[in-house]
Amino acid sequence: MPALSLTERLTVYEKLMRLDKPIGILLLAWPTLWGLWLSSAGHPDPIIFWIFALGIVLMRSAGCVVNDYADRDFDGHVARTKDRPLAAGKLKPKEALALAAGLALLALSLILPLHNGLLIKLSVVAALLAATYPYTKRFFAIPQAYLGIAFGFGIPMAFAAQLGTVPPVAWLLLIANMFWSIAYDTEYALVDREDDLKIGIKTSAITFGRYDVIAIMACYGTSLLLLAIAGSQLNMGKLYYLGLLVAAGIAGYHYTLIRDRQPAKCFKAFLHNNWLGAAVFAGIVLDFLA
Repeated sequence: MPALSLTERLTVYEKLMRLDKPIGILLLAWPTLWGLWLSSAGHPDPIIFWIFALGIVLMRSAGCVVNDYADRDFDGHVARTKDRPLAAGKLKPKEALALAAGLALLALSLILPLHNGLLIKLSVVAALLAATYPYTKRFFAIPQAYLGIAFGFGIPMAFAAQLGTVPPVAWLLLIANMFWSIAYDTEYALVDREDDLKIGIKTSAITFGRYDVIAIMACYGTSLLLLAIAGSQLNMGKLYYLGLLVAAGIAGYHYTLIRDRQPAKCFKAFLHNNWLGAAVFAGIVLDFLA
């Protein structure tokens, strides 16, 4: 492996951490923002907000590095991922692990000044979820469910940070995020389904088979239903439910994109989920402002 200049190494790190692709950060950010606003009745502590904002970027980057490390022997066989740094041999695996560990430790250090034991315990669980998710694709029929828990774990962490406890509604919100994640990541998995079948990776797109589109829409519906139930428990108002209605309309638009299972349109639907998460968040914010 030829030595890289500092500029080349930074470029490789940027690609490894997906800093050039904000969609993953947003899909991780939206449920965390839901949790921060709902746990604080619309007035999150500014310090906690910025700690979580930085933590989202750091943990998402660490998760991407671990994912590429785990999939380095598979990515080279998939057209969309064959140029990733580890698959292309641009970086040593042990260097990637060191980078992931450094990012995770930096994220953990952000919450230590809060002196919140429950939050620290939950952050360790969150780190373990992020580190183990890539390996679930070897044996779990729907690894997207595990991803949804990992991506949504900022919700109970937000409640712990703001309230010092995690009420049942926080776990309900986490389950809602899990179903949303199954929906959007199945759209993503549809793009790679043929390659994944060849190399033996398990995904929900393969598990659902010919019922994939129905399953995606059912997961969207279940997620929005659970968000509605959570809103009822939190005594949310009309604007909250208007946000959910807009999100439902966005999910309906995604059906028009994925119904023919064309890879380009499925990928477009996946990317468009940013707007669904934003619609839910907008409903939360506007309802507290009303």
